[in-house]
Amino acid sequence: MKKRIVITGVGVLAPNGIGKDAFWKAVKAGISGIKPVTLFDTSALRSKLAGEISGFDPKAILGPKGLRNLDRPTLLVMCASKLALEDATLPCPVPEKDTDIYGVSLGSTLGSVRSISEFDKEALRNGPRSVNPAHFANTVINSPASHISIKFNIQGFNSTIATGFCSSLDAIYYAINMMNLYEYKVVLSGGVEELCEQTYKGFYRMGHLAGSRPGKEEINCPFDKRRNGIIVGEGACIVVLEEFEYAQRRGAKIYAEVLGYGTSFDPESRNIYSPKAEGAREAIKSCLEDAKLRESDIDYICASADSTLDCDAMETKAIKYVFGEKAKKIPISAVKSMIGDSFSASGAMNLGSSVGAIQEGFIPPTINYENPDRRCDLDYVPNEAREEKVARILINTFSPTGNNSSPAIGAAERP
Repeated sequence: MKKRIVITGVGVLAPNGIGKDAFWKAVKAGISGIKPVTLFDTSALRSKLAGEISGFDPKAILGPKGLRNLDRPTLLVMCASKLALEDATLPCPVPEKDTDIYGVSLGSTLGSVRSISEFDKEALRNGPRSVNPAHFANTVINSPASHISIKFNIQGFNSTIATGFCSSLDAIYYAINMMNLYEYKVVLSGGVEELCEQTYKGFYRMGHLAGSRPGKEEINCPFDKRRNGIIVGEGACIVVLEEFEYAQRRGAKIYAEVLGYGTSFDPESRNIYSPKAEGAREAIKSCLEDAKLRESDIDYICASADSTLDCDAMETKAIKYVFGEKAKKIPISAVKSMIGDSFSASGAMNLGSSVGAIQEGFIPPTINYENPDRRCDLDYVPNEAREEKVARILINTFSPTGNNSSPAIGAAERP
């Protein structure tokens, strides 16, 4: 029998808000965090916008000590982890007597790209003796997760999942499996991705960014006919996953319960979203089966849609296939319209906003929606949030490289 796993804390650093309350408020109000890039020079590019986190001061959250040699993704996710622990009213750091029942499961794929690039560049330019050995740890993909455990004294399992766009949701699924198999009671799980010159220019050269091709507008408008590519985002979202009975015993506030999870790999996806949507629809179907939910039980779908022509149309097709006529009645929205696409972290960001939707009683909007597309003809909650109670939410993250992941969460009910 599966254990009941609940969410008791949320820590978010997003382009439109730092901290869960600021993030939820911004998402509800339809506030965009998309702005001109300041972290690096974009003057030679047609694309100049991103979901950049402005005013990020890790010292204000973590204190001044031990931060000097840590890179941006590590600092972002350590801050998110502290905010999540504090939100869950858990000790920070974890006391020695409890440390073995805690774990860390983090999703990140591109998190070390800048650190690797800068480390190697210094070695090539000035010789291997010139590099700072303290920066070498940042080049390792599991460094951010490791630093969470080091900072907060978590001596249970520590894992990093790298499955591209689905990394953070897959990390949460991994965490839940570990909790079901072993005696872990609390796991910090989610994802992180930084905005950096290397990944930004890489996606630009591939033509994946909005406005990167001549004559195209640089706009972030999922499901809208004008969409022509992603706006890159960054962020970190960590949730505290707890065994239900453990959370109850300590009197924790329970935000939501993880009801089920579905995943599927589509071999037809070769750096493009498969127009048949077979992987996406199988992930959704598997999630509903795992959660023992009917199609009519879902109150809202938090979409993977990223303002690309293929992804948004493919997701619409998958939803229609699984939900049939019900698809036209389910509100669907793209939080990425406000924060951009943060790749590995995007699923966790969707999850963080969905927890807010359950707690605050609203459905987030899809902003910048003006011109309908005949291939995308469902209810996308255009431009303004809706005050509405939602009890069960499906969260989608689909990748052009074939991974598809869909968890479902719901308002936690007492037994």
